[in-house]
Amino acid sequence: MFDQIANVDLKSQDIPEPNAKWYRICEFALTFDGYDRWGSFNRCAEIGNQSAQAYAERQVLPDSLTDLRTCLFFEQRRWHHFGGAPEGEAIVYIRALLEAIRHKIRAKEVN
Repeated sequence: MFDQIANVDLKSQDIPEPNAKWYRICEFALTFDGYDRWGSFNRCAEIGNQSAQAYAERQVLPDSLTDLRTCLFFEQRRWHHFGGAPEGEAIVYIRALLEAIRHKIRAKEVN
């Protein structure tokens, strides 16, 4: 597993660039443990799945940095389970999560 990075310690340079390769996105996603943060796979999955659905239907992302990182973590785990790299709308969503995380860090919104 990768070293965890707390929200307050996260820096813009930690976040993969918009055109980053999937392996780099995975490395970053695993600097946050959504299962540990929420106390269970089920709660993490609930947040991740609800967010993915909201984005697919309305292009809406979570408001908090913690929720954004939870969703990115969950997408990494989802695609790891699938055994491949995301494509199409899935990678668009993942890249939107990265940009929202970058925006939160630049705005110093670390909750």
